[in-house]
Amino acid sequence: MSTITLPGPAPHPLRQDATVIGLVGLAHGVSHFSQLLLPPLFPWLKDAFGASYTELGALLTVFFVVSCIVQAVSGFWVDRLGPRPILYAGLGLIGLAALGFAASTSYAMLAACAVVAGIGNGVFHPVDYTLLNRKVHKSRLGHAYSVHGITGSLGWAIAPAMLVPIALASSWRVALVCAAGVAFGVLALLWLRRHDLALAPADPAPSGSARPATATPEGRFDFLRIPAVWMCFGFFFFYAGALSVVQTFAPGAAAKLHAVPLHWVALCLSIYMVCAASGMVLGGFLAAEPERCERIVGVGMGLAACVALSVALLPMPAALVPVLFGVMGFVTGTAGPSRDLIVKRATPANATGRVYGVVYAGLDIGQAVVPLFVGALMDRQANSAVWLVLAALQGVLIVSAFQVRRVRRTARPAIGAIHEAGAGGAR
Repeated sequence: MSTITLPGPAPHPLRQDATVIGLVGLAHGVSHFSQLLLPPLFPWLKDAFGASYTELGALLTVFFVVSCIVQAVSGFWVDRLGPRPILYAGLGLIGLAALGFAASTSYAMLAACAVVAGIGNGVFHPVDYTLLNRKVHKSRLGHAYSVHGITGSLGWAIAPAMLVPIALASSWRVALVCAAGVAFGVLALLWLRRHDLALAPADPAPSGSARPATATPEGRFDFLRIPAVWMCFGFFFFYAGALSVVQTFAPGAAAKLHAVPLHWVALCLSIYMVCAASGMVLGGFLAAEPERCERIVGVGMGLAACVALSVALLPMPAALVPVLFGVMGFVTGTAGPSRDLIVKRATPANATGRVYGVVYAGLDIGQAVVPLFVGALMDRQANSAVWLVLAALQGVLIVSAFQVRRVRRTARPAIGAIHEAGAGGAR
């Protein structure tokens, strides 16, 4: 007797997946754009409000602390209300915050608007990954994560490129009004294409079937008992710490170590971001096989650490420094999609918003905490130490990625045994 093999679920139409990926990526770009609303305008804000750079930097601390708290909480909102209304709220709050910054007449008003912007920024990762994981076919998830990372990098790159010329041509207030127009424009587009972001109800598990190791936890907070979730949180804390060093202090430290001309310093960061986006394109193809995602992260971060050690310890011509920034950005970018797959593989079904909210809160905490320590090194002119810290953080990321896999594999049989025990009790 011949065996009849039932076909698996057909892949979603490419056009449908591409539309979802594009819309989510556009929203993610606005999130990163909002993180750099103020820093490019610090010279203008310093004069307008008589504020020190320490006070202006504190606005970013307010932003990221609020964003961290909201990111952890918004995952529950996403799982309860769906990602679409939460996404609209986030974009709207970013637009309102930009208008508030533009209308501010005191430092206190800037701080209040930083709170609003932080609330808006905090919802994006739980929303984005819920939409991508639920609406994009698994065969295209690597590319979806790649586009998601690329649009984030472009959001960082566009903010200073847009705001500074407008401030020079007109004023910093006009620049922030234009930034609000970006957020509201994307919100309008996503509202018009709202049917593309609608989620169908999650399929219930068949009765009597064995529950997978990543099945939905019984309680809303049971996912917090999964060790891999907290390992992912730690991974993203160190990832954000490394990124914050690159974005804030690494260019200046390299300039002092290797006599890099001042006008090349900002160029180093731009090269890093563009090359990171290029690396993410390759990373999308590399992530097509989820089983190797930890190895991809390990190789990418290992090469980045070698670059950081070279800048810290080896003599080199100034012209080589921007090239090394590009190399480091590219190899780090190739690890981006695999980084996101590591989290997905540790996420229980139908708890995507909650898990991504908690895990990606590590990003905000890392960006708020690590610069405080590295800034102290800069104050002491310990420029080599800045790059050694960067290399150490990248090394920790290699260990963290494989620790997530180890904990996930160790926990899988235990979770299965718990589920079997529960099923036996139910009988």
